[in-house]
Amino acid sequence: MMLEVNNHVHSTYSFSPYSPAEIAVQARAAGLGTVGIMDHDSVSGAAEFLEACKAIGMASTVGFEMRVNMNGTSVEGRKTNNPDEPNVSYIALHGIPASQFERCVEFLKPIHEARIARDRKEVGKLNAVLAERGAPTLDFDADVAAISEAANGGSITERHILYALSLKLIEVYGKGLALVDFVEGSLQVSLAGSLRELLLDVENPHYAYDLLGAFKGALVPEFFIKSDYDECINVRDAVKFANELGAIPAYAYLGDVGESPTGDKKAEKFEDDFLDELVPELAEMGFKAITYMPPRNTREQLARLRKLCQANGLMEISGVDINSSRQSFNCPILLEPEFRHLVDAAWALIAHEKLAATDPRLALFSTENPLASASLEERIAKYSDIGKRMDHTQPEKAVELI
Repeated sequence: MMLEVNNHVHSTYSFSPYSPAEIAVQARAAGLGTVGIMDHDSVSGAAEFLEACKAIGMASTVGFEMRVNMNGTSVEGRKTNNPDEPNVSYIALHGIPASQFERCVEFLKPIHEARIARDRKEVGKLNAVLAERGAPTLDFDADVAAISEAANGGSITERHILYALSLKLIEVYGKGLALVDFVEGSLQVSLAGSLRELLLDVENPHYAYDLLGAFKGALVPEFFIKSDYDECINVRDAVKFANELGAIPAYAYLGDVGESPTGDKKAEKFEDDFLDELVPELAEMGFKAITYMPPRNTREQLARLRKLCQANGLMEISGVDINSSRQSFNCPILLEPEFRHLVDAAWALIAHEKLAATDPRLALFSTENPLASASLEERIAKYSDIGKRMDHTQPEKAVELI
C-alpha cells in the first residue's frame, strides 16, 4: 500500500485554517493514506479529529509539538532546531494513545498558561511598534484570543498575533493597493516580487495568510519575547513523560539550510555540525524517534540522518507541517522508493497508537511487548502490516490482528 502519508497537520487548536474534523476531510480529498494531527502544546482537538477519521475510515494518528530547554545536555546554550531561541528545541510526542489524552491535558496546563501570558506581553510590545508607525493596534482578547481555541485548551502562537494584525489591516484598508502602500510605507515591511503581486490581487483566496507571511520575518523580531522554563520544560522531563504515556518521543530534525530545496528558507546553520554527537545523546535520553520533513532537506542530509537513526535504534517519522490554506497536504516525495520506510513507519505508528490504547504492553517500544526482543525494523514491519490491514472505522479492534 503506497499512499502518501502526513503525520504533522496543525488544526485550529494551534494555528491552521482547518478544524480537527476538516483535517480528516482534507486528507481524504488529497488522497492520503494516513493523516496525523499535531498541535502546539495541545491535544484538545484530538477527540474530534479521531471521531471524524473513524466516520470516513481514515487512518489517523495523534501527537503534539512542544519546546523544551536543553539544560544538562551537550548542546546546552546552542542553537539546534529553533531559529529563534538557542537552548530551546522542538520535539514531538507521536502516537499518543487515546486513553492518555487526559494526562496530556494536565501535563500541558501550566505550559499553556505560561505561553498565553507571554503571548499577551508580546501583543503589548507589538502594539507599541504599531502605534509608533501609525497602525491600528490589537486587543489581545478581542482580536487574538478570539481567533484561537485558547478557551478550549488550544494554544496561541505568534502566527495568531500576525493573523489578527492581517485581519485588522484588511478591515481598515481593504485588500489591494491601499493596504500594500501602508504595509510598505508606514509599517516598513518590504513586499518583494511575487508577494507584492499576491497582495495586489483582491481575489486572492489566501490573502490574509500571505499577509501573515510577509509579517513573519519582518515583525516577529520586533515583538518576540523569549520563553522561560515554565513554558519550555527540561528535555529529559518531557521525554520521561512521553515514555510513561506509551507515546513515541521524537526529536524534530531541521538540518542546515544552504540552498533551500524548497526555495523558501534563508541560509542558516542548525544541528548538522554536531549531529554525530547529538543523535546518540538523544537515544540515551530516551527518545525513540527522529521526525523530519523530507522536502525540506537534501538527499545527502537525509541519508546521513537515516544512517545515524539506524545506528542508534531510532525510528524515523515523516511529516510536512501544514498550517496555511496555501499549503498542500500532499508530499509526493514519499512515493519514491528510497522513502518507502517512512510510509511503513506511518502505518506502524498508527497501529502502535491504537494497540497501546487497548493494552499499554502493545506499545511499539514497550519492554513488555511480545516483540520486544525483535529488531526495530522487524517490529515496524509487523506493526505496519497491522496498520494497513485494520478497519479504520473500528480502530479499537486492531488488537484482533495481533
